[in-house]
Amino acid sequence: MAWLVLVVSGLLETVWAIALEKSDGFSRWLPTTIFGVALVLSMAGLGYALRTIPVGTGYAVWVGIGAVGTAIVGMTVLGESASLPRVLCLMLVICGVAGLKFFH
Repeated sequence: MAWLVLVVSGLLETVWAIALEKSDGFSRWLPTTIFGVALVLSMAGLGYALRTIPVGTGYAVWVGIGAVGTAIVGMTVLGESASLPRVLCLMLVICGVAGLKFFH
């Protein structure tokens, strides 16, 4: 259950990161609200997961999911560069996160 919560929390990190960008410096109420709610839920989930998952593993997986998710949204929705080197580097992060889960 902790791993599922950790994955959902990592996905929520992507949500709050994108909402933060869309909030325009906290001047738009809807993205700002989404940012706040997603941030609290993401941190609460991380805290729950760290009750049974070691902090180094849990935090690295959480950050990895959030970073890769945010980069994918940036490339597919926000028009950021999707160059081959960027995609290869994201694949390395994914391999690292999978390795942390596999060797836990």
